[in-house]
Amino acid sequence: MARGIIRHLKRMYAPKHWMLDKLRGRWAPKPSAGPHKLRECMPLIVMLRERLKYALTYREVKMIVMQRLIKVDGKVRSDMFFPAGFMDVVQIEKTKENFRLLYNTKGRFTLHKIVKEEASYKLCRVKKVMRGPKGIPYAVTHDGRTLRYPDPDVKPNDTVRLDTESGKILDYVKFEPGNVVMISGGNNIGRVGVITHREKHPGSFEIVHIKDAVGHSFNTRLENVFVIGKGNKPWISLPKGNGIKLSVIEDRNNRLTK
Repeated sequence: MARGIIRHLKRMYAPKHWMLDKLRGRWAPKPSAGPHKLRECMPLIVMLRERLKYALTYREVKMIVMQRLIKVDGKVRSDMFFPAGFMDVVQIEKTKENFRLLYNTKGRFTLHKIVKEEASYKLCRVKKVMRGPKGIPYAVTHDGRTLRYPDPDVKPNDTVRLDTESGKILDYVKFEPGNVVMISGGNNIGRVGVITHREKHPGSFEIVHIKDAVGHSFNTRLENVFVIGKGNKPWISLPKGNGIKLSVIEDRNNRLTK
């Protein structure tokens, strides 16, 4: 017999990057179904209560979102369990704040503060390009959008710059060596570098080799790589540290010098 959907999430099994303390309650907020996966998102309640500290309790978060004060990608979201994810733009007009959700090099979401001009667009990674009814071409992006009539040059793994108000494609950048990328999954999550080489393995995972700004080379699977600009100029502002992973000793020295 089918059990139906599970509406609860135990705190112990909540994603680690939400950084919820395990002793303050048994339950964690379960994100609604939406554009990002449960383990790759941050619900608005975690964002407002744990990160931005605009609310102390569940009830206070509910009051904030029900006043329609929070916009994600230009749309008002009144569901406090709405899953915001990588590259989403969160706007709070009452405080005149705009944030972009990016990863830091420790794999945690960072609410990177951006200016109003930058909040008008977002980057989307193209997952597949297909033809729909009547042969209409469309692209599917990493955040579940369907974009009709993309440029014929846009292929899977490329990145498009999207106007959040109109939903139209403003520009695109190809997935090719020499372009700057951000890693959105795996062990090197949050790192920023330039593609040097792509290894093809038919029937297995393709591997991409990347070099960061300080000369460190690393590689990861193709599906973890998100192009963020042409050449070495990113189209978005980067969070603190510019996506350069520090060694344990460098990280410790940085903390001690503060």
